[in-house]
Amino acid sequence: MKLSRLWQPRNPAFWMMVVLNVMSSVLAWILRTYPLVPLAMIVVAGFALVNAWLGIRLAVGLMREPPAARDQTSGVR
Repeated sequence: MKLSRLWQPRNPAFWMMVVLNVMSSVLAWILRTYPLVPLAMIVVAGFALVNAWLGIRLAVGLMREPPAARDQTSGVR
């Protein structure tokens, strides 16, 4: 697992990871900024946690992907 393999702008999983992590940050900001009724707070918090979990799973998957497979999927030889 290498942190340098995380940066893969040609891989759609990279952009999905970025979007999910940004969305979870925005949802966390909404939770801290606006007073919400308890049900809305639970729903928004659930979405934020699921987004963060999926983003972390994608990041770990990108870091664990072997270099040969990464080069084949991005078209670089």
